[in-house]
Amino acid sequence: MGIALTLQEYLDDKHVPYDVMRHKRTHCSFDTARASHVPGDRLAKGVVLTREGGFVVAVVPATARVRLDVIEKMLRCPVDLATEDEIGELFPDCDVGAVPALADAYAVDAFIDESFDKQPDIYLEGGDHRSLVHMTGEAFRNIMRDARRARIADLA
Repeated sequence: MGIALTLQEYLDDKHVPYDVMRHKRTHCSFDTARASHVPGDRLAKGVVLTREGGFVVAVVPATARVRLDVIEKMLRCPVDLATEDEIGELFPDCDVGAVPALADAYAVDAFIDESFDKQPDIYLEGGDHRSLVHMTGEAFRNIMRDARRARIADLA
């Protein structure tokens, strides 16, 4: 499949320099980081959450889990993990479990963990289980400038 068309068009329209890395098929972001020889703290994992009136994507390192309590406090409403069907509707050109961290490409709001603020390079799922998008940390922070930042990663 390769990089999702929506993601590709978004990056190209925003003139974001990136490259695509291929890797063996994996089933989770942590395994993707290992298979690609990418530090897990540089792989931005998008986790789709439900909230009152819609959805939000939490972006955390592949080595972390999302701190739902922090997001609930910031939103002032309960959040929960989205179902596979909901994710499929929001990200129709992506495989379930390979949601790109660039939620804005799909018109979904995002929260991003502060740990990405100082990373020199960022990798993210390309929409399938075999592709990673790589860009500079500066390019990632620029394109994610409107996302709310907080310590939302549980590195347990």
